[in-house]
Amino acid sequence: MSNRSSQTWLRALKMTSPILQNPSVTLPVVFHQLASQFGGAPAILSDAATISFLSLKERMEFYANWALSQEIGSGDVVCLFAPTSTEYLAIWLGITRVGGVVALINTNLRGAPLEHSIGVVSPLHIIVGRGLFAAFETARDQLSPEICCWTHGEEIAGVPCIDQVSGTSIAQRIVESGPTPTIHDTALYIFTSGTTGLPKAVPISHFRLMQWSYWFAGLLDIRPNDRMYNCLPMYHSAGGVVAICAALVRGGSVVLPERFSASEFWEDIVRWDCTLFQYIGEMCRYLLKSPSGFHEPDHRIRLCCGNGLSGDVWTAFQSRFRIPQILEFYASTEGNVSLYNCDGRPGAIGRVPAYLAHRFSIELVKCDFLTGEPTRGDDGLCVPCVPDETGHAIGRISNRASGPKWTLKSTLTGSLRSGRYCGMCSMLVTLGT
Repeated sequence: MSNRSSQTWLRALKMTSPILQNPSVTLPVVFHQLASQFGGAPAILSDAATISFLSLKERMEFYANWALSQEIGSGDVVCLFAPTSTEYLAIWLGITRVGGVVALINTNLRGAPLEHSIGVVSPLHIIVGRGLFAAFETARDQLSPEICCWTHGEEIAGVPCIDQVSGTSIAQRIVESGPTPTIHDTALYIFTSGTTGLPKAVPISHFRLMQWSYWFAGLLDIRPNDRMYNCLPMYHSAGGVVAICAALVRGGSVVLPERFSASEFWEDIVRWDCTLFQYIGEMCRYLLKSPSGFHEPDHRIRLCCGNGLSGDVWTAFQSRFRIPQILEFYASTEGNVSLYNCDGRPGAIGRVPAYLAHRFSIELVKCDFLTGEPTRGDDGLCVPCVPDETGHAIGRISNRASGPKWTLKSTLTGSLRSGRYCGMCSMLVTLGT
């Protein structure tokens, strides 16, 4: 293992170790503290608006005050069906600050899948962002009439607009409303993509939000002068939590374009002077296939982070665009398996260093790829893979009532026991915890 890799792991461990020791410190609390530390420094930037850390805290308070005015209490659900904007983060931070749970709804959904995603979490309220009310109407008739609908960013006749709610200070009201959430409480519902059926709502605790934010802040070695380019959807964990919060908790800033554009990507990177970007899936392949642009050589990117960068694209992408470091990882919102390639080995999704094996309860086991079932020995137990053999990755889940169990997650190749790298072959099984 390289010295750089060891330092990367140690930073991530150091930054996440205090989380369990301070259960009352959640992300909304952290963002209140960041406002005092970084004040007027830019936090979120876009062509539409730019807000500072102080402004982000004030907007957070605005939505917390709205939640309190609607008597939203611990565990009450609010759906957020809104496009990428500088307000998006403030909305869910404010509502979760006072105990509410926010369900982040995929803005591409219409009709039955949209109705399912909203209905399955039984919300009291739904906030519909600019330009999405017509989409919401495709599912509205099938929803409970008791769900209170609000617009954001535009006025619709007969529908209250959340922008017009009084923004008085909530400092005293938070104290009067009782205890604030801890890291053990649910903060968000983030949905699976729906590739194997209707989207599934995954409860995300305040602990996981803190863990994701500080773990990636450590892996990426975020500094206050860093600027993250995030063109991923904010209703997903990568674009809505990891890319944004990892940068902000260390005083960096985030640039939010409306959407990913291969033709405008490098122009944006240079125009906003970004040092980092988050990728997912085939984004890097699209960029590699795009014609050479005038701004390609002028960027200051020091690192990009994401998942789904295949081996046949990696080296060519890194060479053409002069990317000093790529940090590939493998994880899923609903899963209990995660891997990180801190060494930058092309085509690998990660490995588990021997000194961290106790932190990653994951094994690779042989399986029958026709049936998807694990291969079992004479004793009925799963059979571990040998080095460089393709198999299923399984992760341990703990259940106090029935003891630890293992669940199938995905198809990988490599060897974790030997400390060698692991690469993804295909996603055959995707079972949540």
